[in-house]
Amino acid sequence: MTRDSCSSAIVRRPEATAGGRWYLVALGLLLAVIGGLFVWLMARSFLRADEMRAWPEVPCVILTSEIEERVHDPQSPPEYRQAVSFGYQWRGEPHTGNLLTLRGCPWSSKRGLAEARAAQYPTGQTTTCRVDPENPGFAVLQPDSLAPGFSIWFPGLFVVGGLVIAVRALVVRRGVTTNA
Repeated sequence: MTRDSCSSAIVRRPEATAGGRWYLVALGLLLAVIGGLFVWLMARSFLRADEMRAWPEVPCVILTSEIEERVHDPQSPPEYRQAVSFGYQWRGEPHTGNLLTLRGCPWSSKRGLAEARAAQYPTGQTTTCRVDPENPGFAVLQPDSLAPGFSIWFPGLFVVGGLVIAVRALVVRRGVTTNA
C-alpha cells in the first residue's frame, strides 16, 4: 500500500495470544477484588462512624486523664498515649468508659501529642459522651471520622479499572487496525 506523506499508514496489530488474554483477565480481576476489599472496608468504617453519630449523647465526668508510656523493646523509642476514664449514667445506671474513640486512645512516639490530647479532657471536666443504646456499657468521647466515606472513590477506581481490563481482554477483536 502506498500512501502520500500526509496520511498515516494502516498497521495491523498482532493478535493477542490466549495466554496473554488470560493473564490480563486474571490481572484485571485481581485488581477489582483488591479494590473491592478496600471499598468494603472503607464503607464499613463509614457506616459505623455514621451509626455512632446517631448514638445518644449523655453528660459524663472525666475521672482520670493521664499519660501512659510503653517500650516494645530496648531498641525502640518509647510511645505515649492518653489514658482516660469517664463516668456516665444510662437510664439511671452508672457506667464507666475508657475509650476516646472506637479504636481506643492512639499511641504516638511524640509525648507532646499525647499531652495535648490529655489536656482536652482534664480530670474533673464535665463533657458529653456517646453511648451505644444496644450496649450501654460501651461509650466513646468522640465519634469516629466520616472520612472513609469521602475517600471511597479511590479504591472504586481500582474496581472499575480492573473490570475494564478483564472485559477488554475477553472481548476478541478481529481485524482491528490502527493508524500509525
